[in-house]
Amino acid sequence: MTRTVLLTDYAWPDDKVERQTIERAGFSLVSGPAKPAPAAEIEALAAQHQPDAILTCWAEVSATAIAASPALKIVARLGVGLDNIAVDAATERGIWVTNVPDYCVAEVSDHAVGFAIAWARGLIHFDREVRSGRWDPASANLRRLSELTCGIAGFGRIGRATAAKMQALGCRVLAHDPYTSNAPGNIELVDFETLLAGSDIVVIHTPLSPSTHHLINWDAISKMRRGSLLINVSRGGVVDTAAVIEGLASGILSGVGLDVLEDEPRIPPELIAHPGAMITPHVAFSSDASLIELRRRAAEEVVRVLSGEMPEQPRNTPRR
Repeated sequence: MTRTVLLTDYAWPDDKVERQTIERAGFSLVSGPAKPAPAAEIEALAAQHQPDAILTCWAEVSATAIAASPALKIVARLGVGLDNIAVDAATERGIWVTNVPDYCVAEVSDHAVGFAIAWARGLIHFDREVRSGRWDPASANLRRLSELTCGIAGFGRIGRATAAKMQALGCRVLAHDPYTSNAPGNIELVDFETLLAGSDIVVIHTPLSPSTHHLINWDAISKMRRGSLLINVSRGGVVDTAAVIEGLASGILSGVGLDVLEDEPRIPPELIAHPGAMITPHVAFSSDASLIELRRRAAEEVVRVLSGEMPEQPRNTPRR
């Protein structure tokens, strides 16, 4: 009997890469809707198709969905974060959970640096001004990047890439990560409060977990330098949106670069209206190269496990 792989959703125009990889290995791919359906619909799809593997992008793969198919061997994330997968439930049932942790290191770090440059040089602000009919170079209040300090919260692969790029631009770089005890070059490892107080630019690269939920709240923002920039290219839930709005209104934050929001795609009108807010629609991971790599590697993990091999990027240790 042919083994079935359920693709819950996908953030690209088609499922060709996933289908080619899965079907070349002799398995069958069933695709759900492109946009992520509610958890109940994913559970129904799992119950209907009884998949041996689930590939998921943004859709929630709940404990109920995982329990719906006794044949399930792997839940593979088309991405990095695992907050949309019931990892503990999968572990208890002996099911692998995998991701692709390093496919978009260059893209996400580029996006963070892009926000920093746009803020320091007023690129988005003045583009908006000119398009509105205002040509006022005398109003410029710009910054020299090489005289600024950049603090990076979360010093894994992407955080280190951002640090290297900001150093290349001449910035002093501070970093905070409770799981890191060493840093390359002239990067200074500091505690979180020192990072907040000592940085002109704070970049968030931490994963979302119970300990990092609302890591950036009003208390954290109140410790930042007046007129600083906050960048979040990790997960929306790491940053309290209401606190960001308050930080902008107070002047502590002169700008924010947000690729993710805790209630995306809903954006508070106060945030949209603020001239210092730069917002992109959760695309920091995206490029032509990164998407092909992501889709192929996630599907290849499914093929490995269904072929009786170990996954290359396991995020759990199944208990049976």
